[in-house]
Amino acid sequence: QVQLVESGGGLVQAGGSLRLSCAASGSIFSINVMGWYRQAPGKQRELVAAITSGGTTNYADSVKGRFTISRDNAQNTVYLQMNSLKPEDTAVYYCAAIGGGYDYWGQGTQVTVSS
Repeated sequence: QVQLVESGGGLVQAGGSLRLSCAASGSIFSINVMGWYRQAPGKQRELVAAITSGGTTNYADSVKGRFTISRDNAQNTVYLQMNSLKPEDTAVYYCAAIGGGYDYWGQGTQVTVSS
């Protein structure tokens, strides 16, 4: 089992920045990929960014150049630095970990960007 705890969401004006954190605990040795997803009201959950255990990253086209995913292996933590935020980035952001044939999810953190 893997437990994920997110933090760092909140309310920010358009053009502002936020940094999300996701701390993993438990059977973290089984994790291959960690990522951030988001779900806006009335929309499907979508991948925002992901990072492999080797450091390879992947981003949704809508956030490329604005968001950066990184990980601190010593702290078992993944970060999502979000810059130049837009109102359309408003959503609940979920941390996810994939490995060992399972996927694990955090409880979600709300990000609201006002225009």
